[in-house]
Amino acid sequence: MATLLHIDSSVLPGSASASRTVTDAFRTAWEAQHPQGTVVYRDLSANPVPHITADTHLAGFSDPSTHTPEQAAAFAERVRLIEELEQADAILIGAPMYNYSIPSTLKAWLDNVILFGRTAGVDAPAAKGTPVTVVASRGGSYAPGTPREGMEYVQNYLEATLRDTLALDIDFIVPELTMAPQNPAMAELVPLYEASREQALVAAERKGKEIAARLAA
Repeated sequence: MATLLHIDSSVLPGSASASRTVTDAFRTAWEAQHPQGTVVYRDLSANPVPHITADTHLAGFSDPSTHTPEQAAAFAERVRLIEELEQADAILIGAPMYNYSIPSTLKAWLDNVILFGRTAGVDAPAAKGTPVTVVASRGGSYAPGTPREGMEYVQNYLEATLRDTLALDIDFIVPELTMAPQNPAMAELVPLYEASREQALVAAERKGKEIAARLAA
């Protein structure tokens, strides 16, 4: 049966989080279409993965037989995260924009799973071609033609890491203007926020069903 690796990184819980609401719609559709499948879930806000240390980093570039006890222990956790990536048939990532970029917890996960010679930097990276759906929510709009277009570093960064480095098959769902209901200065944008949210939920449900059906075929 197929395995979905589901990663959330929003600091907000449940329905208070725009990205979690949309990833939940995807996962619900995926599970309904593929009830015998497996979901491996990581909430990086509730349970952050270790940041890369000198031991973890250096162990990735040396023969395991030469690892110190400290390097071996640190690298074992990194390998566990890499194996989850490699064994996934599909990946779902909630990546809200914080200060123009991704949450530091998500960056820590990426630093762990990007290992040159295994998941990156080779002709056939270990997870090459795995479909990954990224829910890139943001409080404002950074779409082409908007005043803050040049401050959008979430999609650019994730395209560089997920697509260009890990060779995953990436697709984005982008709920925008998520701060409109909370910020009085954005009150006139609430209808646009609501439309964006609805479009994201529909896209997530459609994508979840599509990927599950493809894996079950």
